[in-house]
Amino acid sequence: MRQSLHAVTLVVPDYDDAIAFFTHTLSFSLTQDIDLGAGKRWVRVSPPGSTGGSLLLARAADADQRTAIGNQTGGRVGFFLETDNFDRDYKAMLAKGVHFEEAPRHEPYGTVAVWQDPFGNRWDLIQFT
Repeated sequence: MRQSLHAVTLVVPDYDDAIAFFTHTLSFSLTQDIDLGAGKRWVRVSPPGSTGGSLLLARAADADQRTAIGNQTGGRVGFFLETDNFDRDYKAMLAKGVHFEEAPRHEPYGTVAVWQDPFGNRWDLIQFT
C-alpha cells in the first residue's frame, strides 16, 4: 500500500495576494491555478524541491471562513516548512520581511524558529538533525 498527503487547505483572504507571498517571498512554485468559475479557483503551491504535498490556497467565501483566516489551528503552529539549510533560509526570509516570533533555537530534534505568514498563520521553519 502507498499513500501520500496531496494537499492541505490554507484559507486566505485573496488568491493573488497569497500566490504572491508564497511564490515571491518563499520561492514556492505555483503548481496549479485553475479557474473553477464563479470567482473560485483551484490554487496549489509547493515549496522548492518538494516531491510531496502542497498547500491548496482557498479564498474565504463567507464570514465564517474569513473568521478562520490565521487561526485555522486555534493559535498553535499548524504548518512546518522543512529546510536543508536553516541559516540560509532564515536569513533569506528575514531579508524579505517575514515576521519571526522568536530567535532560532536548538532542540533535540533540530533547529527551529516560529514565524507567521501575512495572514496570521503560525509556522515552524525547521531543519531536522
